[in-house]
Amino acid sequence: MSSIQIREIQKQDNQQIAAVIREVFISDNFPKTGTAFADVQLDFMFEAYDQARATYFVVENEGKIIGGAGVSQLENTTENICELQKMYFLQEARGKGIGSQMIQKCLEKATELGYEKCYLETLPEMVAAQNLYKKMGFEYLCAPLGNTGHTTCPVWMIKNL
Repeated sequence: MSSIQIREIQKQDNQQIAAVIREVFISDNFPKTGTAFADVQLDFMFEAYDQARATYFVVENEGKIIGGAGVSQLENTTENICELQKMYFLQEARGKGIGSQMIQKCLEKATELGYEKCYLETLPEMVAAQNLYKKMGFEYLCAPLGNTGHTTCPVWMIKNL
């Protein structure tokens, strides 16, 4: 992990980041339906985030993409809330502080883009991720916001920016 770099996604990263996200779901045995695994934009992440008030970052180590996360307007809401989206890391990237760096970078960008709050959805099994989100200032909600289509992600959290 000598040359870790967090940078904005480029078109040529599409295949690698899609493979990373799918590998996380498969290796950690997470549900494949009603989650990011089934999202149509998974193979076109650069294009999905190449819009106003959205960005996606990848974590690169010696030319290999090992994780990523992004922010975008929360779907189906008129409120000024972004969603922390598709934050996944390969096993080799976990436990090294990269997650907190990534969240910080995403929250800074969300603030720069003018959002007032940041929302996220996650799986109950993702306990380490939830602990990190709490450490970064996210609080639990009793119900989902917007309509992300992630029906098997029953843990909802939010943070004021």
